[in-house]
Amino acid sequence: MRRNGWAIKTRSVFSFFVMLILAVTTVYGSNEGKTKEAAAVLERLIGKRSNEFDLTIVEKKSPTPTEWFEVKATAKRVQIKASSNTAICYAAYHFLRDIGAVVVSWEGNRIDLPASWPKYSKKEATPFQYREYLNACAFGYTTPWWEWQRWEQEIDWMAFHGINLPTAMEGQEAVWQQLWKEYGLTDSQLQAHFAGPAFLPWQRMGNINSLEGPLPQNWIQKKESIQKKILQRMRSLGMHPVVPAFSGYVPKAFAEKHPNSKISELKSWSGGGFESTYLLDSKDPLFKEVGKRFIEIYTEIYGPSDFYLADSFNEITPPVSKEHKYEELADYGKTIFETINEASPGATWVMQGWLFGDNKEFWTKEATKAFLSKVPNDRLMIQDYANDRYKVWENQEAFYGKQWTYGYVHNYGGSNPVYGDLNFYKNELTSLLKNPMKGNVVGYGTMPEGLNNNSIVYEYIYDLPWSQGKESVPDWLDKYLKARYGKSITEPVFKAWQLLIESVYSTKYWETRWWDSRAGAYFFFKRPTLKITEFKGNLGDKEKLKQALDLLKNEANQFDKNSLFDYDWREASRQYYSLCLDEDLKECVAAYQSNDLAKADVLYQKIEQQALEIDKIISGQPSNNLKYWLQSAWDFGSTSDESKLYLKNAKTLITLWGGEGHLNDYASRAWSGMYKDFYWPRWKMFLQAVREATVNHQPFDELKERETIKQWETKWCENQEIH
Repeated sequence: MRRNGWAIKTRSVFSFFVMLILAVTTVYGSNEGKTKEAAAVLERLIGKRSNEFDLTIVEKKSPTPTEWFEVKATAKRVQIKASSNTAICYAAYHFLRDIGAVVVSWEGNRIDLPASWPKYSKKEATPFQYREYLNACAFGYTTPWWEWQRWEQEIDWMAFHGINLPTAMEGQEAVWQQLWKEYGLTDSQLQAHFAGPAFLPWQRMGNINSLEGPLPQNWIQKKESIQKKILQRMRSLGMHPVVPAFSGYVPKAFAEKHPNSKISELKSWSGGGFESTYLLDSKDPLFKEVGKRFIEIYTEIYGPSDFYLADSFNEITPPVSKEHKYEELADYGKTIFETINEASPGATWVMQGWLFGDNKEFWTKEATKAFLSKVPNDRLMIQDYANDRYKVWENQEAFYGKQWTYGYVHNYGGSNPVYGDLNFYKNELTSLLKNPMKGNVVGYGTMPEGLNNNSIVYEYIYDLPWSQGKESVPDWLDKYLKARYGKSITEPVFKAWQLLIESVYSTKYWETRWWDSRAGAYFFFKRPTLKITEFKGNLGDKEKLKQALDLLKNEANQFDKNSLFDYDWREASRQYYSLCLDEDLKECVAAYQSNDLAKADVLYQKIEQQALEIDKIISGQPSNNLKYWLQSAWDFGSTSDESKLYLKNAKTLITLWGGEGHLNDYASRAWSGMYKDFYWPRWKMFLQAVREATVNHQPFDELKERETIKQWETKWCENQEIH
């Protein structure tokens, strides 16, 4: 048995010839070229044993494209037939997990292959032509410091989970840079335009400009090189990467160079504090000219694509007139589509459906229908991925005949409370498939803003399009745990997980992270305030969580310290004790305010002890570590100045974020180092100030103290120390 993290193995010449010798059918031999990339994915996971797999792509012509697979195993051979390379990879992984041999997760892989394969037979198909993955925001909250090796691991993860419609946003600044230079912008003007690496997603969506920049040229070139490898690998696996297109946003310097063009200066995004962005009107001739040139340059650098993401109004109210609102919206939709189609004939325009749920007041049925009205039904795909919060597809009558995909965000900002709702996902899928009003739904999946958390949620969700919810959650859980832990699961372990399902994995959306407009996974992660006494508490069943935790701790001595079981009990511990911290903070502030110093001081000491203990517990989870994040940022730099810039970006994103709105702590992290070095020091300052005011019988100036804390946060972000 071994847990190899993201072990990568190189195909040897010997194993290549063994594969040829062991090919037992002419069908396999004739398919070897087609399945080479799937075989390579499998080999990176299980090494030479991949030679025992016979992989065949069978192309079946059908009016409705359907993905399917069939697995048959005997003692020495595993035969897989499927509709595509991604279906093959999913089938291979599904088989290995079903027999308890393998789990692939962000926390690490568990691999324990049997000496001979058990007899096995399974055939499944999915009604969803596409399985989508990755929110545009993930390229800020998770991937900014990823080298190619880490991307290769993630693409393998995608393949094993059957994903074939991944968002691919890396490397586009090389295109934007060339484009804007062709329109006369200088290097200094572009330096003033581009945001820092961690904040690029929101610049790409037209929300911000220049925040935490400038963007180094080395970054642009490095990400260009990585994106070429990403797209080559995705395409070789039969995936359909969704790449960027022009949605109308232009640099300020471009707007100044074209004073006669119709360019709107938009209001500051998300509560203010950000620089204005500039949107080119769809009726201006420059819109199509610029948009087509962007795709031409993109194609020259990265090759042709079939799916282009363009979002003109992501959390932005469209600058249309009241008198001609619908006509102007229709023209925006028509122009975006025509721009893509003229530059890449036959390609599909992809857009996020988030805006329709986020701004219901503007996006009425009439407004949405107008926006989509002049685009062919089969040439637009709306990614309706917030079904754990909004029922957009139902409210918008399944998008009036357009293609759309159903999914969930699940993770917001990379913030990582332990939550999800397996029964909700199952019931929603079965209801969707039966609903006669579902329209032309062609895809399914998740679009998380951040990765590396709650693996069980993603494992389960990506099984659903294949099982179509026919398997019960307990039955699925039993097989999953045997694969994850590698033993016949004891009754206490299974009971613990049943309690986890009932306590934390029965929450479809972590609502309290937005309590009183304050972001943060737990209250302990929010910038301190006296209002905590009004906090009604976090979601979930804390008592059942404690029961689950006790059971896991009792079983821990049966497992290796580096096992996934060890990771999971630490995860449950972090969740439980963080919830306890929230309750203790509430009591402590209330006690100081009521002049009960004895009680408050005891709680103060308890909170400090718990915070440090949680920090220590999760230090056993290497990926949940502030130092890992900061070191990755520093190492991505090619010079000392670049490393310092990236380090500040990394610190700022997960704390202050930017602007004067409510985004601070939006991307809070339950990481070792954050409890000890960031969250507790803030609360310590605050509680000590409240205590001092109480002792001196003076009114507590919260605004002044919060400003002091903000200044401390700023210094923390500017500090070049890697904690």
